[in-house]
Amino acid sequence: MQAVWDFIENREDDGQKAILTHLHELLMSHPNMVTKLRYKIPFYYQKSWICYLNPLKNGAVELVFLRASELSNERGALQFNGRKQVAGLSYYSPKDIDENLFLEILGEAILLDETVPYASKRAKH
Repeated sequence: MQAVWDFIENREDDGQKAILTHLHELLMSHPNMVTKLRYKIPFYYQKSWICYLNPLKNGAVELVFLRASELSNERGALQFNGRKQVAGLSYYSPKDIDENLFLEILGEAILLDETVPYASKRAKH
């Protein structure tokens, strides 16, 4: 977990640093949540990968759910942006984070992780 804190602390963009810090703290407040740096960004998982934080070049931070295509997305908040399986929420400042929406989506993603085993969607050769 120290690698993730180092990643956050080493951000040059103070706005992204604040967003990453807030999201990381929210994610890690869930019991059994584990984090690792993968592909040079923080990933969060329990049984399988649940989400990751992706700092974007435009100054935003995208919180991406890896199994978004399996989530209800009742409020239509998750943006697929041409992707089929993953979708996310983009934040430009910590004030943009709607914690109720965040917790609703995260709760559903954790429930999915706990109850439905992940099955790879990759084509088998």
